[in-house]
Amino acid sequence: MSSPRFLPFAGRLLIGVPFIVSGFGKLTNYSGTVGYIASVGLPLPAVGWLIAVLVEVVCAALLILGYRTRLVGLAMAVFTLAAAAFFHNNLGDQGQMINFMKNIMIAGGLLQIVYFGAGAFSVDAARGRA
Repeated sequence: MSSPRFLPFAGRLLIGVPFIVSGFGKLTNYSGTVGYIASVGLPLPAVGWLIAVLVEVVCAALLILGYRTRLVGLAMAVFTLAAAAFFHNNLGDQGQMINFMKNIMIAGGLLQIVYFGAGAFSVDAARGRA
């Protein structure tokens, strides 16, 4: 049965698309995003905005394509854990706890991609790096 060969691509797509949607939200709301980053006390909020956009749009697109998947997945996992720690750390608030746990789960999925690679339907596989 060949359908399992599609599963790594499906997983990359399901993880990548929400990142891209979130990244485009940040692109279209620069001042709101920079203000939110500043509100949690992080330095250089404009740099934080740029990092978030690059990870959420560029890295997510590369993840979906399966290009340099292990490196991209690791960068996204670190970013996601940092977002959990800095933006969803009020664990007494149920909404923040849910978002914190969601980020932990996403990082876990990304680390699975880091370990197992992109799979058959990827640029990495086409280039002999899967």
